[in-house]
Amino acid sequence: MADLTTTYMGIPLKNPLILGASNLVTKPELIKELEVAGIAAVVYKSLFEEQIQLESLQMDEEMNQYDERNAEMTRIFPDIAHGGPKEHLFNLKRLKENTSVPVFASLNALYEPSWVEYAKALEETGIDGLELNLYATPGYFEVGAASIEEKQYQIVRSVKKAVKIPVSVKLSPFYTNTLNFIKKLDEAGVDGFVLFNRFFQPDIDIENEVFHFPWELTQPRDIQLSLRYAGLLHGNIDASICASRGVYSADDAIRLLLAGADVIQMVSVIYKRELSYVATMLTDLNAWMDKKGYKTLDDFRGKLSRKNMKDPFTYQRAQYVDILMKSEEVFKKYPMV
Repeated sequence: MADLTTTYMGIPLKNPLILGASNLVTKPELIKELEVAGIAAVVYKSLFEEQIQLESLQMDEEMNQYDERNAEMTRIFPDIAHGGPKEHLFNLKRLKENTSVPVFASLNALYEPSWVEYAKALEETGIDGLELNLYATPGYFEVGAASIEEKQYQIVRSVKKAVKIPVSVKLSPFYTNTLNFIKKLDEAGVDGFVLFNRFFQPDIDIENEVFHFPWELTQPRDIQLSLRYAGLLHGNIDASICASRGVYSADDAIRLLLAGADVIQMVSVIYKRELSYVATMLTDLNAWMDKKGYKTLDDFRGKLSRKNMKDPFTYQRAQYVDILMKSEEVFKKYPMV
């Protein structure tokens, strides 16, 4: 049987499959089942600054809702339904204490002081590492790309200085030159990159003429953008490469590993299939490696990265020309009626 062990941000893992940030972590029994199935690490659901501010406001309102009432009007104790960040930190710490695999926290804040404050608070729970979710939706035409990147760069540097645990950055692909920004963060000491964040986009209900936000999981083959960048980054940065989005099978994981990923994050497939499917994926990965004669992941990791490919244009514009030259194959696969 092949050796599936790997490392992520310097942390040893028994295999490359990681549970990405999701609400699955709120059910300890599910995490136990995933551990048995073979999941190698867990990312706790994200702590959002907006969520903290809202919960703090709600807490304040609930604590003071009876200030103008007398004892005869109602009971004296308010209903407290919101624990704010302390509840998040408590549950995270409890998960870490009761889980045998590494646990990473996920943070999504707005302002640099908040990033640092919450990063330090998360570190104190005993987690193994921290995942920073960088995201910017420009709302003004006057804001330039360089200023957005510089702000995010400074945030990452400040967090890295404030904590001792490994720090990864979960990125959007929407940069003028994603590779350039990743290289800058890599040189600043980031320990890992998660490719890529998936953002919920608004839609319009044309019947009621209102915005709504549909809950949609990733789809099979959504891995292609992550695959491209894993192949471009492998061997060119010091940080670990974590690929995500649309991983539904061992075949998907193998593709990403061949491109150069160190580990794979999964969420949607866990929601759609039984928790034991993680074991199936590991079995299939083992079988493929045995068939190919690979003893360890490093035997084939990055084999098809740009750095190791004989054709340097595989990941660049030349491939589009090749695809267009063979466009008649589309008609063979999808004949017109």
